[in-house]
Amino acid sequence: MKTMTCKQLGGACDLEFHASTFEEMAELSKQHGMEMYQQGDEAHLMAMNEMRELMKSPEAMHEWYDNKKKVFESL
Repeated sequence: MKTMTCKQLGGACDLEFHASTFEEMAELSKQHGMEMYQQGDEAHLMAMNEMRELMKSPEAMHEWYDNKKKVFESL
């Protein structure tokens, strides 16, 4: 079981997620992001906008994903 924070995954807070695989970690982060979006949390909305910009470039998104996965695997 590994731990990463919302910030480590590109988010805006220090909430910790615990998962055995990076895919599980990403899903927990996604669920948290949706909750924060529904609550209108300004800091998370800004982080989501940055992610949307990143997603416009498949290469940049792939690099981001690979880097986050490497961080997870190094834990």
